[in-house]
Amino acid sequence: MSLFEELKRRNVFRVGIAYVVTSWLVMQVLEIVLESFGSPAWVMKTVLVILAAGLPFALIFAWAFELTPEGLKKEKDVDRTQSITNQTGRKLDYAIIAILAVALAYFIWESRYASTKGSESMVPASAEETPTGVGEQLTLTPPEKSIAVLPFVNMSSDPEQEYFSDGISEEILNALAQIKDLKVAGRTSSFAFKGQNQDLRQIGETLGVENILEGSVRKSGSKVRITAQLIQVKDGFHLWSDTFDRELDDVFAIQDEIASNILEQLKAHLLEEEQGALVATRANSEAYDLYLLAKQRIYERSRPTLEAAAELLDKAIAIDPDYAPAYAQRGITALLLSDDSYGTIPDEQSKAQAKLYIDQALRLDPGEAEAWAGLGLYFLNTPGKNTETIEALDKALSLNPNLVDASNWLQGAYQLAGRLGESRQVLEQMVQRDPLYRPGIASITSWYVNTNQVDQASALIERIRPAMPNDPFLFLVESEVLYAKAEYAKGLVMAEKALALQPDNNYHKGQVGYALLLTGQFERVVEVSQPWQRVIALMELDRLEEATLVAQQLATSGEDVSTLIGLLVNSGQQAAAVQFIEERWTDLDALEAAFPTLGNSGPGLMLDIAFAYASMGNEQRFNDAMQRFRTAMDAGIELGFSNNFMPLLEAVYATLAGDNETAIRQLSAAVDQGLVLGRKFVSAWAALKSLEGDAEFEAIQARMIEHLNAERAELGLDPVLT
Repeated sequence: MSLFEELKRRNVFRVGIAYVVTSWLVMQVLEIVLESFGSPAWVMKTVLVILAAGLPFALIFAWAFELTPEGLKKEKDVDRTQSITNQTGRKLDYAIIAILAVALAYFIWESRYASTKGSESMVPASAEETPTGVGEQLTLTPPEKSIAVLPFVNMSSDPEQEYFSDGISEEILNALAQIKDLKVAGRTSSFAFKGQNQDLRQIGETLGVENILEGSVRKSGSKVRITAQLIQVKDGFHLWSDTFDRELDDVFAIQDEIASNILEQLKAHLLEEEQGALVATRANSEAYDLYLLAKQRIYERSRPTLEAAAELLDKAIAIDPDYAPAYAQRGITALLLSDDSYGTIPDEQSKAQAKLYIDQALRLDPGEAEAWAGLGLYFLNTPGKNTETIEALDKALSLNPNLVDASNWLQGAYQLAGRLGESRQVLEQMVQRDPLYRPGIASITSWYVNTNQVDQASALIERIRPAMPNDPFLFLVESEVLYAKAEYAKGLVMAEKALALQPDNNYHKGQVGYALLLTGQFERVVEVSQPWQRVIALMELDRLEEATLVAQQLATSGEDVSTLIGLLVNSGQQAAAVQFIEERWTDLDALEAAFPTLGNSGPGLMLDIAFAYASMGNEQRFNDAMQRFRTAMDAGIELGFSNNFMPLLEAVYATLAGDNETAIRQLSAAVDQGLVLGRKFVSAWAALKSLEGDAEFEAIQARMIEHLNAERAELGLDPVLT
């Protein structure tokens, strides 16, 4: 009898099949049980190893032993004429069929259950849980086809080679970002975990991805070794890993090879049709090395590092005059070195220089995303070029959706165009893709505050807090949310924490100055604040001459004219306000073009102008300004704007329209929502003076002052305005 026939007679094959099927079923049941208990991933791995190790023993056991009517005996001790292996085999067949039936039933149930469970995870359980903003949307189950590329670890003997490992990581990230239906976490967010040993599940939850790519780079002379591993976030399972030893001239091929392997492992089914898109633009290896180093310098955003980047890119271009990415980055660097940005080069000169580099990059490679982004930045600050800005940035993002700076510039361009709905859409997409990008966090928080979605803002802060411990930026954002909750004392404490860590930061000064104004600490405002806040404080301290000087300086620089108009109107100088306006703008169309009515100062500015013209008896201009205010406010309401400042503006509008009853109602609503001004209503808006003496008006003001003094008491300050 042949070995095969003997194995068959002893039921070794049947035992093996039964063992494998039973083991699979056991693993499925255990997965559900262990998941319910929140067991760590290593438990399942251990069980799998034990079951796999048991298979050879089961086969050996089946070969060496036989089940007889008298019990289990060694096969050699059984008389062949008395053997019942045929009967045992049939029983094993029945057992295998039964196990397969159970497995099939489980498979059908599991498929339907998983589908239902997946659907439920994306559908809120109740109306209260319906996500209305990014803060909640980011907590939903991330898409299966999603990945974050963590910065590869520099394993070279020289720590200065870290720019190279960072650059390799970024190039792979950019290659993956070009694949449709694959969510790739942005560079800013992925690189926020550099040098940290955080749990991958925490990183995956923060970034909203299911998979993480990490690795290392060892560069030595003309050779480079890159290791990469793709890890599944939910259980830490390694989907794929590999090591690449190459000459530096092949570094582009490595990037492409790693990206292709990842796509295959993610089963994205996009590799064949998009293989060409993954290949990076080739360059001389020395030029590429300089380019990577320059990019890391650009990210640091300071004059010395940007100047160093410009020199490095000039060297790269000299070595390889056909390398388009180097020209694109050189153009962006020139724009950032403008005296309007981080550098000292006159703005017109820097823009002219930048345009030459950007145009050359696009001549060499019309599909160079960074060049289109640079062109958008070039147009962004050019009067009358907002359409060109949007077109260029749209093109850049269509080529590489992960250009987070381009997204930020685009949402800013939409704001300048008064297209706030589109601005918000871009902003939400930006925060979804790059949840730790600070400008995005700051902007979306402002949206939440302005639309009274404070809970979403708080949820977003809690989500990013683990990645930003003791970070002044987080303190700044949190202070804004606390102000929106009308908790001004607590917000001031947070803002002061941020300022203490970065005492020269103007944003922190502005956030501190805002709370100081609202809590009536005018002397401190003069010391630490933004210029417009200082103007208000000086007015409250009866230092009108100083206030006027500061406001005039702001207006002369072109930085801010609304502060001067507000000062003139609210200090009884309406004629001077009208003169200032008409000397600079032919009509309100021209003025509104300079200050879009949906901007920060737009609606309030129009109320000041309306009051000025009403005081001068110019009914036509008064009606014009009132209509522009109404249009702006209605558009804001349609977009969901809702904070305690809006009913205050509505009260001023109603007063100017002669509707005191509506004005009183709106003021009451503002105070109910926590409005505090740090001063009396008429100090902030002279138009409300007609309401003074009204009992209901005075009662509303008393409630506001009561809240003001409660906030002051929390700060250990004496009451005011009693």
